[in-house]
Amino acid sequence: MNTSTVQRITGAAAIAGAACTLIELPLYFVYAGPPPDANVLTRSLFGLVGLTLFVVFMSGVAYVVKRRDPEREWFGSVAATAGTAWLTVVAVSMGLEVGAVIAAPEPIDPTITVTGTYILYGTVSRLLEGLFLVAFAIAAARLLPRWCIVTSWLLAGVNFAFVPSLFFGNTPANFYAANGWGTTATVGGLTMLWLFAIGTALVRTAEQRQSVQGPDRLAPQR
Repeated sequence: MNTSTVQRITGAAAIAGAACTLIELPLYFVYAGPPPDANVLTRSLFGLVGLTLFVVFMSGVAYVVKRRDPEREWFGSVAATAGTAWLTVVAVSMGLEVGAVIAAPEPIDPTITVTGTYILYGTVSRLLEGLFLVAFAIAAARLLPRWCIVTSWLLAGVNFAFVPSLFFGNTPANFYAANGWGTTATVGGLTMLWLFAIGTALVRTAEQRQSVQGPDRLAPQR
């Protein structure tokens, strides 16, 4: 499999994963009170599928950077490691929510009831996601259009700005709370839109590179 093919798969995984998560996000705002179990389970399933696809994206980023720009391989590895750690934190948070919903005899709002997720979705995710974005911006500086790099730095700044949100309570209706809609849904939504755009850029640049240079099949590794 050549590097252009891996890059296209990486981009496609980002696009599909972002699409799944963007379907998930509105389902958090359908009910004013505790949502029915079906709502929580459905949105979590979309989220988990999206996370699984993002694992493909993270591993693909490290591979493509290593092949395209070996001088920045370490930054690609940091991006993939931080990104995978972020995905793991989010997956654990979803597992805690779904487990609590399944076990509860009546509908509950897991964004409030499941206290273990407060800073996992918030401060912890913002730190890991910010690190991923910084490393990605450096690793992909020579591989993707300038707008990809600029938006990576800007979004990293947004993530770091929400790190102190753990000091501001646990009311989801508040924008800047540990589990507030700004800290979690807004920043998460911006990240998904960014991943969708980055995935598109990866696919397009792979196609442009292959059309200009031809197939770039790798030599066997010894």
